[in-house]
This record gives sequence, C-alpha cells and structure tokens, in this order.
Amino acid sequence: MRYINEVDIKHKRVFIRVDFNVPLDAEGNITDDNRIRAALPTINYALDEQARVIVASHMGRPKGKKVPELSMAPVARRLGRLLQKEVKLAPDCVGPEVKRMVDELQPGEVLMLENLRYHPGETLNDPDFARELASYCDVYVDDAFAVAHRENASVVAITQFVPVAVAGFTMKKELSYFRRAMIDPARPLAAVIGGAKAKTKLPALENLLAHADKILIGGAMANTFLMSVGIDVGRSLYEEELVPTANMLLRTAKREGVKMYIPVDCVVADRMDPKAETKLVTVQDVPKDWMIMDIGPATSLLYREALADCKTIIWNGPMGAFEMDAFSRGTYNMVSTIAQSYALTIIGGGDTDVAVSSAGESENISYISTGGGAFLALLTGEKLPAVEALGGMD
Repeated sequence: MRYINEVDIKHKRVFIRVDFNVPLDAEGNITDDNRIRAALPTINYALDEQARVIVASHMGRPKGKKVPELSMAPVARRLGRLLQKEVKLAPDCVGPEVKRMVDELQPGEVLMLENLRYHPGETLNDPDFARELASYCDVYVDDAFAVAHRENASVVAITQFVPVAVAGFTMKKELSYFRRAMIDPARPLAAVIGGAKAKTKLPALENLLAHADKILIGGAMANTFLMSVGIDVGRSLYEEELVPTANMLLRTAKREGVKMYIPVDCVVADRMDPKAETKLVTVQDVPKDWMIMDIGPATSLLYREALADCKTIIWNGPMGAFEMDAFSRGTYNMVSTIAQSYALTIIGGGDTDVAVSSAGESENISYISTGGGAFLALLTGEKLPAVEALGGMD
C-alpha cells in the first residue's frame, strides 16, 4: 500500500474519500466534528501541493434516495471554516453538472460532492457508479477508515478505474496503531470489551484470545458470560443462544493462560429508567425481577488493578448504560483508569468515544479510532475490503 505523500499530486485532480458521517442535531447542526478534523492533514497536504481537491463522503443511510436532511451542506460549511477557505458543494456526486464543476476546479480549490449514498450504486459496489467517480480524478486517496470494512463503490470498486490509488494519513494512522496494539504490542496487552450485544463481540473475543494477556468484560454482554457460569442475572438482557459459546471462551482462556475477568458486583434497577430504584449487589445476588445496568465499584477496582501493569490497552464498548447518570459510574471509572494509565491506550467504538469525550479525557488517550465497525473488524481478525483494494496492510 502506498500513501498520498509517496506519489506526485502537484496540480493534479485528487479525489479524497473521507468519512464525514458526523452526528447532527434536530436543526441539522454538527454536534461533533472530530471526523472532519481527522481528515484535515490529508486535505491540507493536497492543498499545499496545489492539487485540485474533490472530497467525497456519505451521510447516514438515505438508501439510494435524495434525503435533504442528510445533505453534505453543513459538512461543507464546517470544512470551509476549518480550512479557512471556500468549499464548494456539488448538487450531486455524479452527472454532467458535477463534471463541469470538477473541470473548472483550479489548483488549491476544494469541491465537496453531495452524499454518495444518494445513489444505490454506492452501497452495491456498482462498477459503473465507481467508474464515473473515478473519471473525476488523476489520483484517488482513501482516507475513510470508518468504512474500510464495507464493500462500497467509493472505497473498493473505484480502485479498479483510477490511474493511481493510495491511502491518506488517517488510514495510515489507524493501521499503524492497530499494528502496535495487535501485531507487535508492548506487553502485557489487555482488551476491555463491553457494549450491549455479545453476538457482535464474541468473534473479536475469540481472536483476542490469541493476542491478549488479559480480557476484561463489561456491559450487557457480560450478562451472557455470567449466565455461562451459572449465575442468574434476573431480567437482565442476555443472549441465551450464546451462553455455551461464552462458557467455551472462558474455558479456552483458562487453558491458554489468558486472564479473563467478568464482573463481581453490579448496579441493578427494577426497570430501564433513569428514575428507577437501584441497588448495589454482588452478581450472585441479583433480584429475580431486576436488571443489571452497570458494573459495580468492586468490579471497577478489580479492573483497575488488572490494568495497572499493562503496557497496551484496547477498549471497545461501555461498561453499562452510561447515557443514564445512575448507571454511568462503571464506564466513567474505566475512562479514568485508562486515561491515567501509562500504557499505549487505543479506543474504538462510537459509544466509547462519546464516554471519553464527555469525561474530558480525550487528550489523555493515545489514540481514538475514527471507525467503530472497522476497528471491531480488525479486532476480529478480518481483512478490510477497502484496505485490500489498496494492496493490503504492509
């Protein structure tokens, strides 16, 4: 795989595929522009080389239709402010008007295409759609790690039709930190895995058994592991069909010498409501009609001690329903533990990123990944289609 700084882009038409799928409020205002800021080094490098820059992204899931609420217009405005220059917005991402605007681009100018997913060809990895996108550029740059696990036209098929295809600095950084975490980590290596659904995380846990020295489990998915060792979790969310798999993973970890931790205490509630009655109990004492909503303080202390000597920590998924204040302590204790660690710390997953950001600890994390699904796919051991299309990881 080559990168943008390894090819000649001076005065050329450079198509940069970014992931500017940022959160918007009800009025269409951007509430978090971290993904836009992450792509600035790549875009600024192209502008410094006096390239004619075409920026393309998707927004939301319009399912092949033009949905005004998912226009790239607010993103174009924010990018313009961050670059301190005008960013023109095309009325579409393909078609004669877009071609005219590309042809009129001058060196050092930026054109943003409208939402790629307004066309069904994007998610279908359609070669004709990809060929038209490719016709706009001399050099294609993929800087959209967050969609690298998708077989979409603008990240996979397009590479077959462009003269030169390279990766941007965001992609380079993401893959570099993954190598440092999973391929050649400083040890001990710990993986903290939380979130609601065990089904989405078990393949990653299975792969992590071959890499990690310690694995710490939290979130609702921990309930499936508690059930697997005979602990009744009351009315808590768990995945009955995955109980045998969870038990198998615990036994495999013990056999392979990987220390796997599950909660020892928890915060329970009589219903999923911020105003619900709550109790702090050991995992063996969960009331029959109550629900586990967060890990408890003893578990937080256990996990802090388990991570104390680690030199590399990967975290994906919150420890509980942290969006409700009564059930947020476990997640925020984990944020504090990891932020205060002297380890290389890497965080992936939108909810985990939100927790770290809202705790004001983003600056104390070594790296926060821009891609939850792509990050999890790497942890699972999968190859990313977009990365393979560029020649694969070094």
